[in-house]
Amino acid sequence: MKIILIIQARMGSTRLPGKILKPLGMTTVLDYDVTRCRQINQVQDVIVATSTLEQDEPIVEWCEENGVTCFRGSEDDVLSRYYECAKAYAPDYVIRVTSDCPFIDYHLGNQVVQVMEGNPSDIVLLQGALPRGLAIEMVSFQALEYMYHYGKEHRHREHVTYYAYEYPERFKAAYCKIPESLQHPELRITLDTPEDYELLKAIANHSQDKLISSQTVVQYLLANPDVAAINAHIQQKPVV
Repeated sequence: MKIILIIQARMGSTRLPGKILKPLGMTTVLDYDVTRCRQINQVQDVIVATSTLEQDEPIVEWCEENGVTCFRGSEDDVLSRYYECAKAYAPDYVIRVTSDCPFIDYHLGNQVVQVMEGNPSDIVLLQGALPRGLAIEMVSFQALEYMYHYGKEHRHREHVTYYAYEYPERFKAAYCKIPESLQHPELRITLDTPEDYELLKAIANHSQDKLISSQTVVQYLLANPDVAAINAHIQQKPVV
């Protein structure tokens, strides 16, 4: 079973430009992403997929300096970028992560891989509600290819796997139950605004360990409601 992990990354952001290369702890946001994703079992390569725009050249340079595989594709058609990247490596399965989630739950990632191993499917669906910023997605390459050919709406091209959630009857799903200790959807552990950045810096300053478990991060925020409140008012952009 050949598995690759693709992290979508870009410098453009309307609310926090250049966010993924901002300092975090002793390193950068993107380094947290890559380091944690490399902990997921059986992943043969972690690839950063960015755009061909000049503004994303710093991402390419960072990857070259840090020995990280990089792919460049469409800025707006993210589904195309993912598909073309995956096709170049001919995997059986693709794990999707976004670069604005530096505390991605790699332990949950291992559970998802185990589920897919035990019940080969088009997609693994998570059962339960996570804090925003911890989830991963795993799909078969065949399912990704199907979405690429049939997902025509803007929301399908921008949000890589959205088509599979909109048309679940077209895909075989396996299920992974989220541990109760992680089911705190009221928490926001992602990076899209200055407030998000302040919260993530507080976590990183509390623990300099890039591999701190997501469960420990959640426990820290629950025990420190003043920190959790920093970005509690932020509204996620709607899918259109």
